[in-house]
Amino acid sequence: MAAERDNQDEKQRGATESDAMATENARADADVMKLTADLDDLRQTLLRRQADFDNYRKRIERERLEESKRATARVVEALIPIVDGFEHALAAHREAEYENYRKGFELIYKQMLENLAKLGVERIEPVGQQFDPHQHQAMDRTETTDKADGTVLQVFQAGYLFNGRVLRPAMVRVAVHPTHASKSLAN
Repeated sequence: MAAERDNQDEKQRGATESDAMATENARADADVMKLTADLDDLRQTLLRRQADFDNYRKRIERERLEESKRATARVVEALIPIVDGFEHALAAHREAEYENYRKGFELIYKQMLENLAKLGVERIEPVGQQFDPHQHQAMDRTETTDKADGTVLQVFQAGYLFNGRVLRPAMVRVAVHPTHASKSLAN
């Protein structure tokens, strides 16, 4: 009997140890699963932070590029009246004694236009084109049937685009077809 009792005690200890091992294994498995879940969460957080930082970097780069364009546009806007002054000076003196003077002005004028073009400036040349209120400013209208209604006849002051954005609209004269009302007003 004592042997049987020792045998039962040993079986109980074995079962208790087996239960303790199973409990310990279950805890270890739960810890591993918790650590795996935490690791996955950290990976997801890292990926989100990397994506956020990449988006931030791209946004800052876009903003810097836009600010650079705005600064260049301000400089170009300040240079446009100088181009106008050159055009007026070149148009004023056509006499022979001013020929060398004119050549110097023409050279400076040409260089200025080339440098503005390198910066992304385009001159609006609307003569013969349809009036576009986004690029042209109508200063005068002429009633005529020789040209289509809304055709630009003359440019008073050149307009300029900078990277597709209007810096200054072209000031123009526009053709309009005479209407019956305008004929009766003229009489």
